Parts: sequence; structure tokens; C-alpha cells
Amino acid sequence: MKKTIADVLARKGYDTLTPVQEAVTQPDMQGRDLLVSAQTGSGKTIGFGLAIAPTLLGEDDTFGQAETPLALVIAPTRELAMQVKRELGWLYADAGASLASCVGGMDMRDERRALARGAHIVVATPGRLRDHIMRGSIDLTTVRSVVLDEADEMLDLGFREDLEFILEQTPSERQTLLFSATVPKSILGLASTYQNDAQRISTVGEQKQHTDIEYRAMSVSPRDAENAVINVLRYYEAPNAIVFCNTRAMVSRLTARLSNRGFAVVALSGELTQSERSNALQSMRDGRARVCVATDVAARGIDLPKLDLVVHAELPNNHETLLHRSGRTGRAGRKGVSALVVVPSTRKKSERLLKMAKLNANWGSAPSAAEVYERDEVRMLAADDWQQEITEGERPSVDKLVAQFSAEQIAAAYMRQYQTRHSAPEDIGAVQHEERKPRAPFGPSVWFSVSEGRNDNASPRHLLPMICKAGGVSKDDIGAIRIADNESYVEIRQASVDGFLASIGPSMKVEGTKVITRLDQAPNVPDFKGGRPDRAPKSKPAHRKGDTRPVDWNDAPEPRKRKPKPEDRKPAKPYGAKPKGEPSDAPWKARADKPVSAAGGYKGKPKSSGEGDGAGGYKPRGDGPKGPPPPKGKSNSKKNRVRTAEAKAAKGGKGAPKRK
Repeated sequence: MKKTIADVLARKGYDTLTPVQEAVTQPDMQGRDLLVSAQTGSGKTIGFGLAIAPTLLGEDDTFGQAETPLALVIAPTRELAMQVKRELGWLYADAGASLASCVGGMDMRDERRALARGAHIVVATPGRLRDHIMRGSIDLTTVRSVVLDEADEMLDLGFREDLEFILEQTPSERQTLLFSATVPKSILGLASTYQNDAQRISTVGEQKQHTDIEYRAMSVSPRDAENAVINVLRYYEAPNAIVFCNTRAMVSRLTARLSNRGFAVVALSGELTQSERSNALQSMRDGRARVCVATDVAARGIDLPKLDLVVHAELPNNHETLLHRSGRTGRAGRKGVSALVVVPSTRKKSERLLKMAKLNANWGSAPSAAEVYERDEVRMLAADDWQQEITEGERPSVDKLVAQFSAEQIAAAYMRQYQTRHSAPEDIGAVQHEERKPRAPFGPSVWFSVSEGRNDNASPRHLLPMICKAGGVSKDDIGAIRIADNESYVEIRQASVDGFLASIGPSMKVEGTKVITRLDQAPNVPDFKGGRPDRAPKSKPAHRKGDTRPVDWNDAPEPRKRKPKPEDRKPAKPYGAKPKGEPSDAPWKARADKPVSAAGGYKGKPKSSGEGDGAGGYKPRGDGPKGPPPPKGKSNSKKNRVRTAEAKAAKGGKGAPKRK
């Protein structure tokens, strides 16, 4: 390890390296292509920073003048890219490394200026880096190492084409490192294409998956799902907590709910701008916010300090996402809690996710209000306020309080002040998981037949209310209902048979036409296999591949008639007006309500009012004013100005004539 890097690690308190960091820094791994799979929170960022250091620095301990990039680090999201840049920034601080970023959502002009000044390491997202390559603002001919961080996530987000384009622009002698939490077939395909004899490193243990994380599955009713999130946040009072949702709408809803309850909360979703997302994460780091409500994509790879609690307000769709979510806590040796909010409709899904992820969760209910208050009391008594000495500035106020109030009053006031600084918990009802009880034996019964079967569209949902209404019995008095082709059979409790027969009457008919008959024994009804029983299936010749039955083409159905081809159809008549003089199909007849002129044409609609001279029809204008008077005011139209002048002249210069 280079001395400049070792000194920085010592100052940061890195006494021992994590398993993945030790694996990639072995002497036989120096300069080789690596395919590394490690769980989240295992120190992968520092790991690939240590792995590429020998390739970038060579025999030196410091970098030279920054020119074209020597290393590329590609991450799927903006937040992860900026986080990687910060981590590599302090790791290579003593080595004098210059870092630049190419991240979507940021000002591209600033990035181009930074690249023009020179950078040893460029951290980027795939889409923005491809834009810079196509614009010619970055030169990759001197790249020695390429790192794909969270490679599985980049492929899931559809960046495969961008990654292939970027890797083809780099030298073939480069060192390529793929870091991923999981290694599906898509990652193996990418590694076989763009890596040269890559060394496979895996530090994901079969029985040691997230050993620093306590998984808790909470069964709640659907109406208490959001209340459970509030109580979990209040119960643990973690310095930093993240609540995961599946949609942006749920993020907005839950953020508003928590904000109204007094939580210092920020949202993190794809609809926010890069500036808003950066401000949200910064407020979590400097303590202005304690809770972050986020979607999966927005929170990918986020590393927040003192993140001790992860709440799954909505269950993820696969176990890999569950591991990535939970991996935000329990990092760098810290303990963490991952709480799943499980409603009855998602119980099976939660059990399947935990089983596929090889995780064991403690099942129970969400923290109640009493448990939250009890936990508050423990935290209140364990506060540092009780152990600190009274300062000189506090002494006068303390003496005044002791002299004026009793100890009970002071204690009660302290408790009230403590509770006002925290949101009140919610009352959560218990979830009843009642197993379905088996139906009791029906007992002695009598069978009756109904002259209506499957051919008459009979069904139990139709027969049951009909029998109950006509026979004066309830549905509990009716046992099995069996449908045959032409008849149906109903089982009735023996104790209700006399009342049933009395209600039906001696005619033994229901709804006037359906005959009821009492049977001596249970009917023998064959199982229904579907289809219409009164319609025989069509026989088809055995001509399929692998069928050895003899083929009788005489029994084959007639072939379907094909539609006539275009050349068989009659030519269409040409579209257009009829020639002049060609007679029409029907003689023209004048309408009775229309005036007809002597020439046989339309004369025009006569005037119904007394205006004008009373003559109907259209008349051309004379030498008088043409058209209605123009509107008052100036007009930009030359035609209107001329008409206005003519109207004034005809009236002796006093304007256009007024209408009566």
C-alpha cells in the first residue's frame, strides 16, 4: 500500500480493513481485472480505491500534473456518484489527486471547464459521461483503470448500451473492475466481453448476511400501516432513519404526514431536481433532518452517518432490493434495525422475500403507544442532563425554581417539556389472525331434484336463493348442490324437510314451472369436465407430428373459404364528377317549400321584415355605401379607411348614415 494512502487511513481510524478491502489489496491482485461481489456496507468504495491505486500511481506515491483522466468510476445514480467522489477525495488527498464529476442534473459547462483544467479521476453517471464523449469534451485515451460500481443496478436501469459505448472508447489494456452486490447472468456476460481473465472475488457469506442488522417484521392492519411507521420512528429515535416507499406518490404522502406530526423529514425521489436532492442529503448529514422518505432508485448506494433505522413502509418487489434497502444501515461495524410493515395481504410476500434473502426476522406487532412512552422514560432518565454539573449562570434560576416549586412540580414540568419535544405515538389495534374453522358435519339430510340443469344455465348462485325463498329455509339448512345436464340436486337438512314441503305445497313446483321431486337416496352425478355436454366434439384427423394414428381425410372438416384476392375482385368505379350532359339516376324534383324561378332554379328567400323595399332575393349594391359602417377608432386597413371616407362623403362629411 502507498504511504500517502496508508497515512490517510490511519488518520481516519482504519486499524483493520474489511474482508473485501483485504481481498482486493492482495499482492497477486495488483493490476488484474476483478469481478467483486460484496454485500452493501462492506466498504466497496474504499476497496476499489485501494485496488486501482498501484495502477494509477505506479512507482510514485503522489500524482503528477493533472491532464487527461487516468481512471473512470461509473455509478448508476447521481447521489452515489457524488458520494464516491467524496470518499476518493479524502482517500487520495495526500497523493494530490484531482477529481472531477460528470453527473446528470449538474451544469454541463462547469463540468467541461473542470475537465479542460485536467483531472486524474473522473466519477460519472453513464448518460452524462456518454454526452461528454460525443461532444468531445473528455479524452479517454490515457485511461488506465475503469470501475463499474453497482454494476447490476446499472444494467437493471437500462444503461447497458451506454456502458458498452463508454468501454469501447477506452484503451484495451486498461484494468477493469466490476463491483456488485449480486452477480446475475447479465453481469457475467458483461465481464466476459470487456474483462480479460478477471479474478472472481466474493465476500458474501451464506450464513452471514447482514449480521449487524436486526430484522423485525410487524403485522398491522391496513388502516394502521402509516401509524406503524410513526411508532417505529418514535420507538427507536434513531439519529438518522430512512423510510422506503415504492412510488413517488407514496413518498409525497408519507412526507406530508410525518411533517405534520413534527418530524424533521426530507423527501428523496426522482421527481426532485439534483439541487433539491443534494440539499436533502446534506440536511441529513448535518443534523437538520432526521428522517428521509425515499424511493429505491433515489436512495441507491446512499451512505448516511449514524443511519441506524430502515423502515419498509411498502415491501419491495424482490429480495435483492430488500437487501439493498436494509444495507443502508449496519455499516462499518454499527448496529442497525430493518423494520418491515406487513399488512395481511402481503404476509405471504414478506415471508417469501425473507426466505429468498436467507434472512430471519422477528415477527410481532408494531410498537404500541404504551411501549413508546416506556422507551421515552428510559431515554429521559439516561440523558446526560442529570450528570452534568450546574453552571454559575444556571445557579440563580435553579435556586429560584427550588424555592418556588416542589420537587414533584419540577419533575412534572420537566416531563411535559420532554414530551412536547417529541411527537405523540399512535394507537395501533391488534391484528386478529383467525384461522378458518372447518365446517361442522351437516347431519341427516334428504335429497331433492329440480327439473333444471346445466343445459338450462342452472347454477348454485341461482338455485340457492330460489330454494330458500320458495321453501322457507335458510342457507344453513341447505347442504350440497349438484348440477347435472338436465336436472339439479339439492341436499336439505332432515329437520327442515317438513317445513320445506309445507311451503312448496302439493304442486311441488317452484316458480310455476320447475318441478321438485323427493329422492330416496343421494344422486350419482358424474364430475363435470367442462364444455357443452349436448354438443359432440368435432373429430379431427390425426396429422400432427408424432401422432401415429391412421389419418382419415374424409372425416376432416371442410377448409375455410379464403377471402378473394385483389385481382379476383371487381374493379371499382373511378371516383369523380359525372360528365356534362350525362343523365342522373333520378330526375330532379323541386321542393314544395322553396320558391322556384321561371328558369327552374332557386329564387332566394324572401324578406320577412319590413326593412328595405320588401323585394325578396339578392340584389347587387348600387353606388351607395358598401357594407356596414366601419367601427369607430383608427383602422390599419387601407380598405376600411377608403370605405369610411366614402361613407362620410355621401353624408356630407358628417359620417356614415345611421341605421333605423
